Amino acid sequence: MTDFQAILNSIYTKIIKVKDKGTVASYIPELAHVDINNFGMHLQTIHGDTFSVGASSTPFSIQSMSKVLALSKAIELVGETVWQRVDVEPSGHPFNQLALLEVESGIPRNPFINSGAIVIADILVSNLKNPKEDFLNYVRALAGDATINYNTDVAYSEKITGFKNYAAANLLKSFNNLKNPVDDVLDFYFHQCALALSCSQITNAFFFLANRGRCAKDHQYLTLPQVKRINALMLTCGFYDEAGEFAFEVGLPGKSGVGGGIVALLPNNYVITTWAPGLNKKGNSKLGMLALEQFTTDTNKSVF
Repeated sequence: MTDFQAILNSIYTKIIKVKDKGTVASYIPELAHVDINNFGMHLQTIHGDTFSVGASSTPFSIQSMSKVLALSKAIELVGETVWQRVDVEPSGHPFNQLALLEVESGIPRNPFINSGAIVIADILVSNLKNPKEDFLNYVRALAGDATINYNTDVAYSEKITGFKNYAAANLLKSFNNLKNPVDDVLDFYFHQCALALSCSQITNAFFFLANRGRCAKDHQYLTLPQVKRINALMLTCGFYDEAGEFAFEVGLPGKSGVGGGIVALLPNNYVITTWAPGLNKKGNSKLGMLALEQFTTDTNKSVF
């Protein structure tokens, strides 16, 4: 039997000694205040066993990790029609790239780049009665935790600096791939990205994607084919233009965010979340990538 706690302890001991921790995201001003020395990991097995090290219970801004949960809610609401408005191909470009959007007639490459996530946000705004409140309650239900909330300071910080997101939304609007007013969609999107969760809360929220669509409380959210598609997208598109590197080094479906979080999972086995705010040049957590590479090496448990 794998001694997960001993493995996490060993990884923690190595990771906190690494001198080059990357760079904290500063283009969203609120994120620049986060201590780069934070590091935490939380693991939950499919059987409900949990293991933690470091700052695993400290909430942080999950940013693009939220895109997976928004996509799952959109699929729950409108099913396969989602794929009429977003594609499922890796972009090979940074998350805020706009050039492809114009070339490809307003259909974003995938739902995890910003333009794709804005289309998903538009679907949620169209189909939820109280979009921000309803989506927050969805995430709370997935995680089994009513204390989860938006960080409104981060949301405001994104709103006043999100010029490329406004550009993407207006470009989408020009191709008729945004049904609601740009300001309404982006207000929702900025709040979605400003969700604040800890490693343990994120692990709980993503548990259903490792458990054939069922959360830890055994509620069925998605069908197995729908879960398969989301996990496939996380493997191929979950790390911007570094998805191939993550698959090569770690070998798991996962999703990163510029708040420094990474969630990864092995279907029918476990979910693991890391948090280290310093990012590499591609916008992914530098130490989180290292930690997860070490984890799948030490446990010999990946999709490959």
